[in-house]
Amino acid sequence: MPALSTLVDDFDDNVVNGTLWPGNYGTYSETGGRARVQCDPNYGAYASAAAYTLAGSSAFVRIYPPAAGGATTEAYAKLALLSGTDGTEIGVSINAVTGTIRFQSNTDYWDANAVSLTYDPVAHAYVRVAEAGGTLTWSTSPDGTTWTTRRTLATPAWATASTTVGLVLETRRNNGTNDYAEFDNLNTIPVTPPAGNARKAAFLAFL
Repeated sequence: MPALSTLVDDFDDNVVNGTLWPGNYGTYSETGGRARVQCDPNYGAYASAAAYTLAGSSAFVRIYPPAAGGATTEAYAKLALLSGTDGTEIGVSINAVTGTIRFQSNTDYWDANAVSLTYDPVAHAYVRVAEAGGTLTWSTSPDGTTWTTRRTLATPAWATASTTVGLVLETRRNNGTNDYAEFDNLNTIPVTPPAGNARKAAFLAFL
């Protein structure tokens, strides 16, 4: 089965790729070069097939969380790796109501030992889950290049067994005003042209 890191989408063509995302649910689109998922009391997500392995691999993405919008307990955006058993997953969730980012390995929808930090939209712009040598590592990055470790844990058996893993980019709020979260640069980082090339392009456009 392919490594999870081979699931790559920069969302730049503004067309939802049905091959990469066959399981999407809720209200979603690809807009302005990002994956957009409506945040409402129903669940919405970009959802891959359960076709990948996390063993020796990783997944990272840029998250733009929703506004709290009057929700009373949660208005979240998350990256989650699904086991195939409901409520058993690994991921990172940003809750706009509590202003926290949570690094979790859930069983029965909960992880009593999850690490929760005050959310920083710059330091925590990108989130990553990686597996290597029997250890899971959760990290964050401002740019998708320089990473800070936030949590480590012995890899759950299901995550490296023969079970295939699915990836979701999910949103939900318990109440309040519906809006959306956005996701960008899944397992890829944007390429910025050298300054000289940018100046040349601007000059040619002027001509």
